Amino acid sequence: MSDLGSGANCAWARSAAKKGGAVHASGAGPSHPYRGLQPYQFWNRSISAVEPHLVDPVTNPRFTIGREARVATAGSCFAQHISRSISRSGYNYFVTEDGADLSEQDRTAGGYGIFPARFGNIYTTVQLLQLFEEAFGEREPAAQALQRPDGRYVDPLRQQVDARGFDSPAAVREDRAGHLACVRRMFAETDLFIFTLGLAEAWQLRSDGTVFSSAPGVVGGAYDPELHAFANFSLEETYGALRTFLEKFHRLNPDAKVLLTVSPVPLMATYEDRSVLSSTTLSKSVLRVAADMAIRDHAWVDYFPAYEIITASVTGGMYYEDDHRGINALGVAHAVRCFMANYTRDADRLDHAAMDLSVDPSASQRVLCDEDILAMARR
Repeated sequence: MSDLGSGANCAWARSAAKKGGAVHASGAGPSHPYRGLQPYQFWNRSISAVEPHLVDPVTNPRFTIGREARVATAGSCFAQHISRSISRSGYNYFVTEDGADLSEQDRTAGGYGIFPARFGNIYTTVQLLQLFEEAFGEREPAAQALQRPDGRYVDPLRQQVDARGFDSPAAVREDRAGHLACVRRMFAETDLFIFTLGLAEAWQLRSDGTVFSSAPGVVGGAYDPELHAFANFSLEETYGALRTFLEKFHRLNPDAKVLLTVSPVPLMATYEDRSVLSSTTLSKSVLRVAADMAIRDHAWVDYFPAYEIITASVTGGMYYEDDHRGINALGVAHAVRCFMANYTRDADRLDHAAMDLSVDPSASQRVLCDEDILAMARR
């Protein structure tokens, strides 16, 4: 049985008390539509009047989780911070591909336990939809195994999930078949699926549109403009894929909820002929609007503002590492506190020391980020 609850009965009650309740009109003066609104609807009452580390932009969470709820996560590298907070706080992080029969060394090398199943980072909604459709036999990617410079082979759809690589294309196919079985179980049995939207840019196979996890030639294989195409997915394409995924997922698992977030990590590189800063702004804007469209269209989908928490002007950039891209332990801890306070039923009894990454600053850096390989790619 699902261990999910309505946010209206729990987290929202805490949030309303925390944020001071309604502000009622009083005194003389004409009526206007902003009189009587909640403090969180005003910048000067909920942002500039609050210490930066206490800003909590979550309002009206649509559901909460109990400790038995099976929670699965996917998306950009930032999604791993949420999954770790769930595990560290005693909640049920749902892992279907754990390599339990392997040695600890082989589990680490094989990328087990980082994600619910070993799919690596899923940066775009198109990539997410394709994974779902492949897992349930609705599509068969035309992409073949890629050979690395060292002679080993990698899965083109999750090129860095196993640092050792594979000894043959057949081994890649065999491992992927077992992986997809774990993906099916994850989608079918999870109670809450958290997806962090990370990018709009991607590389595809021209023949059938299959999205690669990294540009061909960066990890394995070689870039061929006759075979490979760059894509910068529009809002229509991004939301179209997300909407289709949500509909298919809901038909499969109608009791499950979905929580969307947008990664606050800027692009490592852009293929567009413009500043990576401009491409980052466009990409995050597309993703944020797509997430908003999803919650407007689906009552069982919610949005967690991790992007807003990290990038808010009130923090003055203090949540970024020295490269102004990576998120430091303080930023991760702030986002985690807001998530746990609003989306768990027993937030008042949480072991805050266990989920506070600031006690182990290196924990915020120990994440698998497929996009980071671009910084080390051959120039």
